[in-house]
Amino acid sequence: MAITKHDPIADLMDFSTTFRAFQDTFNRLLSEPRSARPWTPAVDIYETDNDLVIKADLPGLNMEDIHVDIENGTLSLRGERKFEGVDEGRGYHRIERSYGSFARYFTLPDTVDPDKVRAEYKNGVLTVTLPKKEIAKPRSIKVEVQ
Repeated sequence: MAITKHDPIADLMDFSTTFRAFQDTFNRLLSEPRSARPWTPAVDIYETDNDLVIKADLPGLNMEDIHVDIENGTLSLRGERKFEGVDEGRGYHRIERSYGSFARYFTLPDTVDPDKVRAEYKNGVLTVTLPKKEIAKPRSIKVEVQ
């Protein structure tokens, strides 16, 4: 019988994803224009031996519209997707894309080295790489049994 490690954070993340899908579906049913509602970019968070990585979907934004900051152990991703506006001769039948300002905040673990964080924006995806401190990296110690 295999022993598996329970990860309560994974359960919380599953709930968060399900709740956001429910919220998005519910919002589509409301009569107000999509552009009037706040939006929250989807993110993926994963960990390697050396880094914690956050990827955020931010299609249609310019680099100048994205702000990444770390303050007091919290990473903030903020920005704005500007609405193109209603031009003469353009009558919208449907607006499903979200516009306006957004903000996402992530509490960083003590294992992250905030001075070495780097971010890259490519093809509509923001990738924030948070290197781990040397003491936080896993290592093996061989113990001889006598």
